[in-house]
Amino acid sequence: MKVTIIHASDALEPPADPVLEQIQKALEKAGHTVLSIAVDKDLAVTVRALQDVKPELVFNVAESFDGKSALESNVAGLLNLLDLRYTGSSPAGLLLAGDKSISTKMLRANGVKTPESTTLFRGTVEAAGKLHFPVIVKPPQEDASLGITGKSVVKDLQELFTQLDALHTEYSSPILVEEFIDGREFYVGVLGNAQPKALSIMEMDFTGFPADRPRIASWAAKWGDDGDEKGAEFAGTRSVFPEDLDDELTERIQAVAVNAFKALRLRDYARVDMRVTDKGEIFVLEINPNCYLEKDAEFARAAQKDGIEYDALIARIVELAAARYAR
Repeated sequence: MKVTIIHASDALEPPADPVLEQIQKALEKAGHTVLSIAVDKDLAVTVRALQDVKPELVFNVAESFDGKSALESNVAGLLNLLDLRYTGSSPAGLLLAGDKSISTKMLRANGVKTPESTTLFRGTVEAAGKLHFPVIVKPPQEDASLGITGKSVVKDLQELFTQLDALHTEYSSPILVEEFIDGREFYVGVLGNAQPKALSIMEMDFTGFPADRPRIASWAAKWGDDGDEKGAEFAGTRSVFPEDLDDELTERIQAVAVNAFKALRLRDYARVDMRVTDKGEIFVLEINPNCYLEKDAEFARAAQKDGIEYDALIARIVELAAARYAR
């Protein structure tokens, strides 16, 4: 097919951004003709480019618009308006998963546990009677752990108000406050549509994490910049395949991941992030539709462990999208 990769305008062009180059090579290996288009702030430019190319399928890896991850769903909406076929979740799925204050309600309504939470904005607060300290404070519409630092976990009202003020100033949006779940952190990829399947479980290993900081997947832990002590959180974490999970817990974790995927009506592929307490309670923290597809990232590594090499994974995502439109 004629396939166009569409990506955010602030993403680096290959080879600086390895995921775009990796996806393009995988698609070409499968016999597709491939072009790449950035979503321009001037939408007319993007529309003309797509209309000129006339792709048979768009491989959508645009995680933001004009640098704002909260607008990710609008890219899929544009593709809908242009009547183009594309990989990944619909605008509705991206919107539901992209706003944690909404997704938590949807998940709970479908029997999936999430931490108790509330949202606060300029003096307005949802019911928060069941919340107990410590809590974690974060912007609900950002991804990649934007706005999450070692100070995000707070133990009392004074720390809570300080963090709320800082985040309101930076993001000018409602802020999600949820109970901090102390437990092991797992990432589970889900692949499929009619019968989605969970991939092998990965765990965020905090063994080398700075002892004076809460064990969370902060921006610094994911991307290697924590300001005054550059790289300490990044160096102290690694994604591993856990070897001590029994079959019963493994099956429960994977079942929760699939149920969460279905609850938000996601498509093709996603990654579910969760924590499991010492008592075996499973809490979904967030869901990442159209998750990061870099070859060494969690989703692709889990697929490889299950016997799906990278090129086959990209081909499978294309097949899943094409099959949806065929139906």
